[in-house]
Amino acid sequence: MSDKKPITFEITKKLPGELGRAGVITTPHGSIETPAFVTVGTKGTVKALSPEMVQNSGAQVVLANTYHLYLQPGDEIIKKAGGLGKFMNWHGPTMTDSGGFQVFSLGTAYGKGISKILHSKNEPSLPLVDDEKDLPQIAKIDPDGVMFRDHLRGTAHYFTPEKSIEIQHNIGADIIFAFDECTSPTETYHYQAEALDRTHRWAKKCVEYHKSKENSDRQALFGVVQGGRDEGLRKESAKVISSMDFDGFGIGGSFAKEDMSTAVKWVNEILPEDKPRHLLGIGEPLDLFMGVRNGVDLFDCVAPTRIARNGGLYTQYEKINITNSKYMDDFSPIDESCDCYTCQNYTRSYVAHLFRAKEMFVGTLASIHNIHFIISLVENMRQAIINGDFDEFEKGFLEKYKD
Repeated sequence: MSDKKPITFEITKKLPGELGRAGVITTPHGSIETPAFVTVGTKGTVKALSPEMVQNSGAQVVLANTYHLYLQPGDEIIKKAGGLGKFMNWHGPTMTDSGGFQVFSLGTAYGKGISKILHSKNEPSLPLVDDEKDLPQIAKIDPDGVMFRDHLRGTAHYFTPEKSIEIQHNIGADIIFAFDECTSPTETYHYQAEALDRTHRWAKKCVEYHKSKENSDRQALFGVVQGGRDEGLRKESAKVISSMDFDGFGIGGSFAKEDMSTAVKWVNEILPEDKPRHLLGIGEPLDLFMGVRNGVDLFDCVAPTRIARNGGLYTQYEKINITNSKYMDDFSPIDESCDCYTCQNYTRSYVAHLFRAKEMFVGTLASIHNIHFIISLVENMRQAIINGDFDEFEKGFLEKYKD
């Protein structure tokens, strides 16, 4: 066990009268200027993009999925390769989640179309995980861990808090997360409280195991606050998790769309100000403004690349479906204000043509645009905090953007 800190966090400027702030996280593989959007590379790759494309889109940091990398190619292979960054040829900071989301997506949510965010009846949810239709069985939770059914081979694997941290040590990301139970927004209060107790016990085990290994001075461990939609549980979790020796914090679990901002504020009013906070799995433009205002430093979400592969593209005015027939002879860029590679070189008409022709290149062009759009949006929020005009920037965006 070492006293050396794997990361540092410095607050550059605070949002007056609010929890929001701009800062810098320094990791062994570079700095992250916050607030920042973390690009998701689930299996050690951002779908359809090379690392150079990801970097050119403005990404500072990439997050991979512990569960998927454990199954394929295996965490021991990644360790032999020199760690995640070297294995995937990404030279900047890296993160891994804990596998805790799979407790939710393969358990309660399996086959039910339930998202971690409870949307209104008229608002569709994103699919839970890629290839979910191929998953043959659910995850089973007990007091000590979770049994996962391998969706590749059908064999059973048992994750404990210690196992999750061991796998993440082998993968070697700069920032890793404690093993937790992400619950459905439809669960009862009784179950949420029960799951929260498990998450807290598992968090303690994660800290103890992590601190006992030499990796603790090279990898930052973030604890995860849970508690669902209940104010009491959320605040209790924030107090318990912040009392442990974590390097930063994740805000996870389930939310109702309309009260997400309240839940985030409950938590961040309690979490220590001098450590970074990561809102897990959130990435829509309006939610990003909410998170930044309420003190979130990092966000990750599969939405930008997932909707891109299905024809959904962000613009400064609205999210459009490029497969709509009206774009077939539209020779303007996807977004005239965007300076990404796609917008600088291709038209809506061409991108629409590629989707209709089912050409693979379209996934690349669409993903480049969406990642760049979201990353740039959060970068502009950061700059607005530093410049002292965040309120004006938010108002200007919201006046023209149709969610």
